[in-house]
Amino acid sequence: MRRIIVSGGGTGGHIYPAVSVAEALKRKYGEEVDILFVGAEGKMEMEKIPALGYRIEGLPVAGLQRRFTMSNFALPFKVAASVRRAKRIIREFKADIVVGFGGYASAPVLWAAQRLGIPTVIQEQNSYAGLTNKLLSKRARRICVAYDKMERFFPAERITMTGNPLRGRFTAEGGNRAEARAYYGFSEELPVVLVVGGSLGTRTLNEMMKAWIKRLDGVAPVQVIWQTGKYYEREMREFLEEHPTKNIWQGAFIDRMDYAYAAADVVLSRSGACTVSELCLVAKPTIFVPSPNVAEDHQTKNAMALVEKGAAEMVRDSEAIERGMQEAVALAGDKERLARLSANIAELAIGDSADRVVAVIDSELAAAQ
Repeated sequence: MRRIIVSGGGTGGHIYPAVSVAEALKRKYGEEVDILFVGAEGKMEMEKIPALGYRIEGLPVAGLQRRFTMSNFALPFKVAASVRRAKRIIREFKADIVVGFGGYASAPVLWAAQRLGIPTVIQEQNSYAGLTNKLLSKRARRICVAYDKMERFFPAERITMTGNPLRGRFTAEGGNRAEARAYYGFSEELPVVLVVGGSLGTRTLNEMMKAWIKRLDGVAPVQVIWQTGKYYEREMREFLEEHPTKNIWQGAFIDRMDYAYAAADVVLSRSGACTVSELCLVAKPTIFVPSPNVAEDHQTKNAMALVEKGAAEMVRDSEAIERGMQEAVALAGDKERLARLSANIAELAIGDSADRVVAVIDSELAAAQ
């Protein structure tokens, strides 16, 4: 029986790669693997993971707030308590290995495991490693990465290129294009731009759409799938009612991402690690608008890793409201650029990322025996 602790959470970008690897472990080992998740109390993993049928333990850890707040003074005590609890969990579970995917809980769990002599593996999703993973990598057995040139941050001999594990099936072939366009009520005559801002939504992309629609005469020159996110759903729906415009589909969520990708000629999106990996797999010409509100500006670095290879284009957040849709419309009408971007981004796709991470875990378990 292989006893594996998986830790990661805080956002879907940490949770779903961890779940993808757990699913791959189950596929490979069946009843011969016991998986325990460890997350942060009060964070989304404490609901998401049990709903998917996995056990999870919570730690009282929290992150450092960038603005001054009294809660920052309690942080060292929460970290210390989390490390103590993590050690207890590891001992009681009798873990053979601990795999960290980032998020608040990942650091104390990996730290505790390393001091107990338990093998650890890190999965770094971004092109720019954070301080915590750089520190933890000194004692980690292997570091799984999704971008090249990561020897800037980690010992080169312990890096394995795995890509980012994703839940769901994403391929360049995708869904049926005609069926996908019919799903959104679109025709075959005009190109389609997909504007996607994540489940909560993105203020910049929504304001970009508002500014662009105001300049139109009630008919968009392209067809648009506009995903607003739940935070902005009511506001943006009311805006579109006040400014009715043909050729625009608007919704808080996209239930069928396979259809959205199949229908789209161009994607306008943030550049979180998992989103970038999805877009590589579906080989979609993309304009990234990196969020400036993330640690170490890693979304810009993720986007630039593709831009430098001619695999995507980028508009900065500060310029997106004025320029974003104009750039997307221009790109949608340029078949040569579309073909070049699609071919180049497809070169970066790794379709078996979860299985690659499992292979790393397997080899470290064998080495520890």
